[in-house]
Amino acid sequence: MTAAVAATRVTFAGGAVEGAGTVQRIEASSGGAVVVVDETPFHPVDHTWPDQPGDSGEIRLDGRGVRVVEAVMAALSADGEFAVGADIPVKRGGEGWTWLVGHRLEGDAPEWLVEGARVELAVDEARRARLSRGHTACHLASLALDLALADLWRKEPGTDALGNPDFEGRANQTSRIGEDGAVDEYRLGKSLRRAGFDTETFSATLGDREAAINARLAQWVASGAVSRVVPEGPTIVDRRTWHSELPEGTADILCGGTHAGSLDEFASISVSLDLSDPQLLVMTTTAVAA
Repeated sequence: MTAAVAATRVTFAGGAVEGAGTVQRIEASSGGAVVVVDETPFHPVDHTWPDQPGDSGEIRLDGRGVRVVEAVMAALSADGEFAVGADIPVKRGGEGWTWLVGHRLEGDAPEWLVEGARVELAVDEARRARLSRGHTACHLASLALDLALADLWRKEPGTDALGNPDFEGRANQTSRIGEDGAVDEYRLGKSLRRAGFDTETFSATLGDREAAINARLAQWVASGAVSRVVPEGPTIVDRRTWHSELPEGTADILCGGTHAGSLDEFASISVSLDLSDPQLLVMTTTAVAA
C-alpha cells in the first residue's frame, strides 16, 4: 500500500450509477481480487445485515474494462489487518477500523489496474434499479403489514416509522432483497405471544390480513409518494435514512441500501403471506415496474 487509506466516500445514496475514483488498494484473494477506491457509486452488501446484494458493474481505464462481480464491505484495522465481507470481525462502524467499499473482480486484477490509477466506475444501472425497487417495496410492505396487524396487540410493542405497533421490529428475523421484490421471515414464537401478540387470531384471519396489506400498498403506489435516501455524511459508515411521504404520514427508516426515487416508478406492489409453519410467517413481496 503506497498511501494511507481513508474511509470510502459513496455516492449511491443520491442515485449515482457512474463516478470516478483513485485506486487505494488491490487485495488478491481466491474469490477474485478486491479493489478499493477513494470514492465510488457502488453499493456494497452489508456484512452484518446482508439484505440487499452489492452492485455489479465495471471498472474502466483508457478504453479497457474489468467486471465487478459484487461490491462488498471491507475494513482495515489500525494494525494493518485487511478483512472483507464475512471475515470482518466487528460490526460496521466499529472503532479502530477504517471502513471501505471493495469491488470484487471475477479473477485477478489486470496489469493496467494498479494503486494510484484514476479509474471510472460504472454500476449495472438496470440491476440497480430492480434492487432499489425491491428495497423500497420491502419497506412499504413491512409498514403495511404493521398496519394490518395493529389490532392484534394486547400490549404496547413499540411503534414503527408511521406510529403503528411494530410487528416488523419485534418479529422479523431475516430479510432478503431481490430484484423487484423481497422475502421476509417473522418468528411467531412464545416471546411474541408474551409480548402481547394474538397469533391465533392472526392465523385464523390470514387471508383478510393479506388483502388489507395489498389494498394499502395499492393506495400508496397510486399516491406517487416521494421516496429517497437521506445521508448524514459522505462515507460508507455515515448513517443513511430512507424517507417517504406517505398518505398516512412521513416515514423515516434507518437503511444502508438503495431505493426508488418515487412510488411513480411502480405499477404495483403486492405481498403473499405463508403460514405453512405456524411458528414462521413468510412474506413475499413482488414489485412491478411502471
